[in-house]
This record gives sequence, structure tokens and C-alpha cells, in this order.
Amino acid sequence: MRVAVLTVSDRVAAGVVPGAGGSALCELLEGAGASLVSRAVVADEREPIAAALRAMAADAEVVLTTGGTGLGPRDVTPEATRAVLDREAPGIAEALRHASLAITPFAMLSRATAGLVGRTLVVNLPGNPKAVREEWTILAPVLAHAVETARGPVPDESHRRGR
Repeated sequence: MRVAVLTVSDRVAAGVVPGAGGSALCELLEGAGASLVSRAVVADEREPIAAALRAMAADAEVVLTTGGTGLGPRDVTPEATRAVLDREAPGIAEALRHASLAITPFAMLSRATAGLVGRTLVVNLPGNPKAVREEWTILAPVLAHAVETARGPVPDESHRRGR
């Protein structure tokens, strides 16, 4: 599975703090045998986030974002994501929030979303590395099936061979 990771954070983009959420996500992806095709960091600004998502979706089957999903005035990852989605997949974000609520009541403050850009699945995850690991345990088991489903059916080409 080809995966891209986008960290959304003013402080990480400015070099003030390391991108712990993105690093945790990359470690989890490596452990799952995924192929990391790109990794980027952008500040909490709608257009740079949307542009990065569009570019990453062109090369990946899955784009995972980390950060910018809360109630803070600069948390605009969900809005930027929705601006590029062709179709939403609300069950993914709902399942991640539901599972997180069993751990912390603060999960209800998440505005994360998920959906498809063409046939590429995009999922917003929190910026906190602990929360990334917790949500990964929910997301990981369905990713391969989600990618396969988004690809669509393999065309039956037997008619081309005269069958």
C-alpha cells in the first residue's frame, strides 16, 4: 500500500518542535509494511494543506494527515480536506472518534474527517503521537479493504480474448 503522511502544524513547519505525530505515524506504517511515498509538513493554512493533499493523492493510495483537527482557531485541516474530497467517508472519522472516546472525553472535540480524492483515501488524525497510535489500532485493520474497494472492481477482460 502506497501511503503519504502530511503533518499540519505551525510550530512544526517553523522548526520550533519536531513532528512527533508524523514520526509516530511513519513508524506505524513501516511496521505495517506500507510504502511511504511522501511526507510533508505544512502550516495551519487552508490552501497549503489543500494543495499538499491534492499533490499527495496523485501518488498515494492513502494520505494520512496528523494535526489541525481540534477547536483551535488555526485548526483548519478538516475544512481544507473537505475542499479537496470528492466523496466523504464519515464512518471512518466516526469510528476513530468513538474508539478515542473510550480513552478520553476530549475525543469529542475532534473535527477530523475522511473521504476520497479520486480513488485515494484521505484520513485526518490527531497531532498528538499517543492519540495517533491509539487511532491507528482502529484504522489499520480496514485500510487494505478500503483501498481495494476504492480502486473498484477489476475489469473482466475475458471478452477481449474471444471468450
